[in-house]
Amino acid sequence: MSNPDPTSAIGALAYEATIAQLQAAMDSGAISAEALTMACLERIEALNRAGPCLNAVIEISPSALKTAIALDTERNAHGPRSPLHGIPILLKDNIDTLDDTATTAGSLALLGSRPAAEATVTSRLRAAGAVILGKANMSEWANFRSTASSSGWSARGGQARNPYVLSRSPCGSSSGSAIAVAASMCVVAIGTETDGSISCPSALCGVVGIKPTVGLTSRAGVVPISFTQDTVGPHARCVADAATVLGIIAGPDPRDPATAAAAGHARPDYRTCLQADALRGARIGVLRSDRFAGFGRHVEQAFANALTAMIDAGAHIVDPVTLPDDLLAFGEAELTVLIYEFKDTLNRYLASRVPDPQATDPPPHSLAELIVFNERHAEHELRFFGQELLLQAAAVGDLNDPAYQQALVASRDTVRQALDTVLYEKQLDALVAPATGLAWPIDLIAGDRYPGGSSSLAARAGYPMVTVPAGMAFGLPIAINFIGGAWSEPMLIRLAYAFEQATRWRRPPTYRLWLEGDNELPTVTA
Repeated sequence: MSNPDPTSAIGALAYEATIAQLQAAMDSGAISAEALTMACLERIEALNRAGPCLNAVIEISPSALKTAIALDTERNAHGPRSPLHGIPILLKDNIDTLDDTATTAGSLALLGSRPAAEATVTSRLRAAGAVILGKANMSEWANFRSTASSSGWSARGGQARNPYVLSRSPCGSSSGSAIAVAASMCVVAIGTETDGSISCPSALCGVVGIKPTVGLTSRAGVVPISFTQDTVGPHARCVADAATVLGIIAGPDPRDPATAAAAGHARPDYRTCLQADALRGARIGVLRSDRFAGFGRHVEQAFANALTAMIDAGAHIVDPVTLPDDLLAFGEAELTVLIYEFKDTLNRYLASRVPDPQATDPPPHSLAELIVFNERHAEHELRFFGQELLLQAAAVGDLNDPAYQQALVASRDTVRQALDTVLYEKQLDALVAPATGLAWPIDLIAGDRYPGGSSSLAARAGYPMVTVPAGMAFGLPIAINFIGGAWSEPMLIRLAYAFEQATRWRRPPTYRLWLEGDNELPTVTA
């Protein structure tokens, strides 16, 4: 298919419209779920393996179009099931499906088996009438395989590319989900985060990301790393769309006991939080740290502009709020927690997979077997970087090990106490910080040049965070993070929405090969 014309009626609706606008158009008959799904499929064909070759999508569901047609028939007869009726969505490739797509965490190792059941979030999206287009590329094993990995690379999907500047990293591990939303390959997408895997791709790919409180959304049927830090959340082009999706996927789940704590906190419809004046009177603490100095002067200026915009919108800014630097970064205690929990949870997940009788290569049913698989297929799996983290995890003991128990206190409990204390003592509605630096060059040989970020506080505590576009530099997106206490999603959504409406700083991607400003370098247009 040719590259779809973005000036056509369906293109204009499909490629930048909000969920609410699309629902209104489908209700009026201006478009259909079938036409919308076809537009996204054409967009994927034009941009994923052709054109700028974004490598954001691993696999398309052959039944997506058929589902959309059935949903159109249902809408005509009975009306929409939910705000997501007929809306095309991509799932990160670590979210289980039992349809005609595989779930592999980007790895060739899982092609020989299938999940025993669908992920709860998948089932909730289907029940809401969403059209699941397929699977988004990701950093293989959610970027928990090597200490020298390249974000956005997987053996199945190849290297995903930033849609703003193709030679730059999209960050990971939910890289494909964020890229696909930015490039309008879907309306919204689902990602997962352990530490930064929703926030960082959202920041570098110019979209909104919500990293929920651990337990607000179910992790049942999601390839795991850590039961204390893993969470599932949406990527979208605006806060309203992200809030709409979160309302569909949130809620208690018997398969994931951690969600029981959410019963008294989850709000089934976060669209009620979309208040454009929510910054008026809000108390927002500015998280300051020497670690953020590495983000560069362009990010610093964008952050200063963001604070000015909040003040102009009526916010009371408490500046600075400081916390010990060792609480702000991915550290030894957090790594210890993740390594122990990864071994425990991955072994149980792999043991639950059902072997494909047609598979010629036995699929791994344990972490030890996965390591052997990668060694056996080193020309594909270990071509660019190794599996140091898998080997470290295989070498540790079980969760009764004192080293794990001590690390959990030092990582999660200490950060929770620090956040709860500062939010209470300064009477803050939220903290705000720059999300990360500018996107760095992709380097499959040397790995990421990640400048750090502000995600670790929320990640280690298991607390929520909303990432919002906050400007551009050299054609690359810049973003901020709103961070709150446990179950503070309603407040964070209010603040993020009000900030977005006051600034409207997001810009669609440009698909440049190199940085903006060098007129002699060619560009790729979508």
